[in-house]
Amino acid sequence: MRAKTKLIHAGIVGDEATGAVSTPIYQVSTYKQEAVGKFKGYEYSRTGNPTRHALEVLISELEGGVAGFAFASGMAATSSVMMLLSKGDHVILTDDVYGGTFRVISKVLNRFGIEATFVDTGDIANVETAINENTKAIFLETPTNPLLKVTNIEAIAKFAKEKGLLTIVDNTFMTPYFQQPITLGADIVVHSATKYLGGHSDVVAGLVVVNSDQLATDLHFVQNSVGAVLGPQDSWLLMRGIKTLGIRMEEHNSNAQRIAEFLNSHKAVSNVFYPGLATHPGHELMKKQTTGFGGMISFDVGSAEKADELLAKLQYFTLAESLGAVESLISVPARMTHASIPSERRAELGITDGLVRISVGIEDVEDLLEDLTQALA
Repeated sequence: MRAKTKLIHAGIVGDEATGAVSTPIYQVSTYKQEAVGKFKGYEYSRTGNPTRHALEVLISELEGGVAGFAFASGMAATSSVMMLLSKGDHVILTDDVYGGTFRVISKVLNRFGIEATFVDTGDIANVETAINENTKAIFLETPTNPLLKVTNIEAIAKFAKEKGLLTIVDNTFMTPYFQQPITLGADIVVHSATKYLGGHSDVVAGLVVVNSDQLATDLHFVQNSVGAVLGPQDSWLLMRGIKTLGIRMEEHNSNAQRIAEFLNSHKAVSNVFYPGLATHPGHELMKKQTTGFGGMISFDVGSAEKADELLAKLQYFTLAESLGAVESLISVPARMTHASIPSERRAELGITDGLVRISVGIEDVEDLLEDLTQALA
């Protein structure tokens, strides 16, 4: 089954009882039991819900994993995965990681005794240096948010297996349509499904896929215990969004390539970060481990003032948090998505006050180019 067909026909399709071609929304909290402990697959919707289950089977098949899990948000998904660790365990993370991930690791989970080191995982030597006796996992984000740095998933996963470590990959930017970390050796894949998988700025959700029965058992225990589960309505919205993921990702990719090339040649822009550009240091690696370059671009206009001038003039780029929707969104990471990262840390990473991030939508690319042209003039 090819990728676009799989998006529509994978998982649990329709409803056998009625013949409905769309999975029903089971808006239910509890289920009748024939006797104590004797039920028809479901007992309580925190533990399992038929609509959520259909989504979980779908994402598992798309990522090539053993089991999938749907959470109330991307951060709920990431936090639950981190709860597989114990007090005193150590995890290595990509340095240019999403601000919310940095925050939960450095401000919340550290209070429970989970240690963390942030390094540039694009160079495996940095990962090797960061290994401690209590290291249990390596958490990758590739491409990163917002500087689009690329990590070799296969090389890191191979190294991690030699050391007996878990490899966790945030696949939000690429989605399983363009990148499948489990096939490259990863153990766990995390998504903020709010983004490309939903695709329409109308749902907040997180998804996780694991590559073993043991991880599935362990993560289900965490999910059921903590209870940060996705509701049936939002599960249905995600399944609807995923059906068009392929055609959307191809359009995001095509539009982003054109815009990145335009920005790269514009005198008002000093740096463009997009792995689809041949000058990007991760370009060749992306060609090997993905089938597309995605729809995210970051570029530097020099200062916060110039960034604000740009934002004030744009017509088709909506100033907003989030990304991955059909409409083009724009943000200033230093003051928005990555404001939770200390300023000195942002400076080390290269997240400047003039850095602008755009999530390229699926509008007509000529309109988007004209909009950027007049705003940058």
